[in-house]
Amino acid sequence: MSRNESETRAELISPKLKSDGWGVIENSIIRREVGITAGRILGGGKRAKNLSADYVLEYQGRKLAAIEAKRENLSYTEGVRQAKDYAQRLQCRFAYATNGHDIYQIDMLTGKEQLVDRYLSPTELWRLCFAPETGKPEPDYTPIWRERFAQIPFECKGDWQPRYYQENAINQALEAMAQGKDRILLTLATGTGKTCIAFQMAWKLFNSRWSLQAAKNPSNAKKRPRILFLADRNVLTKQAYNDFGAFGEDAVVRITPGEIKKAKGVPKNASIFMAIFQTLMTDSAHNDNYDTNSDAEDEALLEDEDYTPPTITDTSNCNFRQYPEDFFDLIIIDECHRGGANDESSWRDILNYFAPAVQLGLTATPKRTDNADSYKYFGEPVYSYTLKEGINDGFLTPFKVFPIVGTMDEYVYTPGDAVTFKGEPEEGKVYKEGDFNRIIIMPQREQKRVQYWMDHINPHDKTIVFCATQEHAGMVRDFINQYAVKKGWTTNPNYCVRVTANDGAAGENDLRTFCDNEKTIPTILTSSRKLSTGVDARNVRNIVLMRECKNMIEFKQIIGRGTRVYDGKSYFTVYDFVKAHHNFADPEWDGDPLPPKGKDDEDQDPCDICNEHPCVCVCEVCGFNPCNCENATDDEPCSECGQSPCQCAGVDEPCSDCGDSPCSCDEGEGKSPRPEKIFITLKDGKVRQIQHIKSVLFMGADGDMITAKEFVEQLFGDLPRFFSDEDELRQIWSDPSTREKLLTDLHDAGYDDEKLDSMKDIVDAKDSDVYDLLSYVAYASETHTRKERVATAKPAIASEFTYKQIEFIDFILDKYIEDGVQELAAKKMRSLVELKYSTISDAAAEFGSPAAIRDTFIGFQKYLYE
Repeated sequence: MSRNESETRAELISPKLKSDGWGVIENSIIRREVGITAGRILGGGKRAKNLSADYVLEYQGRKLAAIEAKRENLSYTEGVRQAKDYAQRLQCRFAYATNGHDIYQIDMLTGKEQLVDRYLSPTELWRLCFAPETGKPEPDYTPIWRERFAQIPFECKGDWQPRYYQENAINQALEAMAQGKDRILLTLATGTGKTCIAFQMAWKLFNSRWSLQAAKNPSNAKKRPRILFLADRNVLTKQAYNDFGAFGEDAVVRITPGEIKKAKGVPKNASIFMAIFQTLMTDSAHNDNYDTNSDAEDEALLEDEDYTPPTITDTSNCNFRQYPEDFFDLIIIDECHRGGANDESSWRDILNYFAPAVQLGLTATPKRTDNADSYKYFGEPVYSYTLKEGINDGFLTPFKVFPIVGTMDEYVYTPGDAVTFKGEPEEGKVYKEGDFNRIIIMPQREQKRVQYWMDHINPHDKTIVFCATQEHAGMVRDFINQYAVKKGWTTNPNYCVRVTANDGAAGENDLRTFCDNEKTIPTILTSSRKLSTGVDARNVRNIVLMRECKNMIEFKQIIGRGTRVYDGKSYFTVYDFVKAHHNFADPEWDGDPLPPKGKDDEDQDPCDICNEHPCVCVCEVCGFNPCNCENATDDEPCSECGQSPCQCAGVDEPCSDCGDSPCSCDEGEGKSPRPEKIFITLKDGKVRQIQHIKSVLFMGADGDMITAKEFVEQLFGDLPRFFSDEDELRQIWSDPSTREKLLTDLHDAGYDDEKLDSMKDIVDAKDSDVYDLLSYVAYASETHTRKERVATAKPAIASEFTYKQIEFIDFILDKYIEDGVQELAAKKMRSLVELKYSTISDAAAEFGSPAAIRDTFIGFQKYLYE
């Protein structure tokens, strides 16, 4: 009898590894069941299958080889693909696939693959993994530092371990330092833990006693390094200060205006220093100017976007020059694309001054024209981890995007219009998105935008709104609070707060409270630019863009506010009023958004009217794109006719069918009245109709952004993998166990519940079973609502089951009509039985036995699909 996989590992593979020196030679470790990914978040509390390697061979603290094991009666070839995938992710030089008898070895660097008699020993693997690729001998100090860095374990609290990409980033950056490089760049998506990476690097350097004077002469490794963590937002240095707490209070100091005043100079007695560029660039002669302010007010002033600091042409008296040029051994520049690496930035002077130090740049954005200076200064990244990779691995949250177009996205000034301008308005000029709330202010426009997106969100979900200016953020905050009270969602005056530089310490406190997942107030934050980075709020469910964002780098930072993972958070939503969604056309970096729940045009070709895709035509009824008719809030009724909108100008002719004006043909049982148009009246009394339209974007199974038409075509092409004809689909779907297996397979292929529900909307089958969607796409079969299926099935069910069984079946069918096919899943049976009969025992008394309950639950379902 052949061994199963578990027995194959225990009796064949593990003993062989041991005989080849693994787990025997000092500092060699055989790690089993090594988790790699978390599994992509699918929605509904589900994840795709996570990846884990059967074995990982580790020596001197570095992962060198990944092994995929198969049971002995399978060929080793069945594990080759997985072994390569795991080795690539873990950056192992070697991969092995084995069934306990045959050992297949793959060199991931040279591509050489072969059957071998044994595993390479720890020392052999180490020598091969770190042999110079060029053939030239590496410096004498490189292998010494490589081993010293590897021997320092990660500083782990509890059972925390670095994720695979974090470990890769740390190892690659330290390897670059071991080789003597002094400019290093790491590129990792927002929310992936760049500060954690910086801390673990600093920990290894600190405890190995690496320093500039010892970098090329390890025998001089006596003193601990001085490390400067540099950013351009105080919130980043504050978070880093907390993350670096393991070094101890005496070892870490923040360089702030308050510290400088107190010490009458910059602090020097520490090992880890944290500062923002602005503080270090301040002329020391101006330090006394802060005497009347609190430290928090000083810091807020320095990073206020509306604050114009004194122009510094001579940096000889700036605070950073109080340190010797070689004072710091390592400088970590967080979000390096925004400041120090920009040739045009005066902040570059700081990095030039501390040129002897090794400088590590951290950024969340890949190379492009608007941050090319970062790559020119630091060089190509030694490691990159993208947003798409983070989402696919399950370490970041997927997102949906609603691009929204409105009739007041542009405005042509006509004399007599009562709008507020900064400066003199130009007659006939087209004012565009970038002009609103800077040059032209139209409160009614902003109010309607606020009401639009608030009608689409859960009012209790945490939301961040990005506005054009701090003044605009204040206006939007007030509109949000007014509308929330009007709708009865809250009576708390702090439901929405503004957090900008002008809000100082109070705003910082509101931000801390918002980031606390246990607190529900404030629920919504408005800001201009302050919150585009440094907000570690894991439960953000909505991001609203009410200001232009043409800068790709900043756009990625803003999207990063929502990508952090939180229990129960399947996705977050971006409401885009400013056409920022065009930034998603970046396939090498961005993960594409999930399809939103909502209607979309069946024909996804360019619109015949506007010739755009998605269509940017506005709804003729409500004036929104996407249509907001269902959520429209009527304006005040006209004082003359009592109607909203005013009907004084005339009354429509009665409908020839129903005799009503306006026509009520669409009204009936369960249907809402035809919604009325939304109008905005400016101060001059002229009426403006403000409309918006919301588009729908889909992500395909391979992660590419596609239209709804393309999505259907892709699904059509994939479905034959899962069933051969309609009869097989019906047979699979009629049994809860095989149906669940099919749904799992569809999820793994990229068709999760969220996408399938969205597709039902697209094919006008919103109230149908998923079976109808699959049958319609695969075989063009007619769709039926769940209610229709139940009505059709009931006669057959009545002839096959007893009265007591039918009573239970009717209860289940009501749930099916209301909530969908998930109510027919085997895992739902117990809860439904208890909901109907209180206990399993009570139900068994009715049916005769628990087996009879199960037979009834499963047995009737086939009639729904006959």
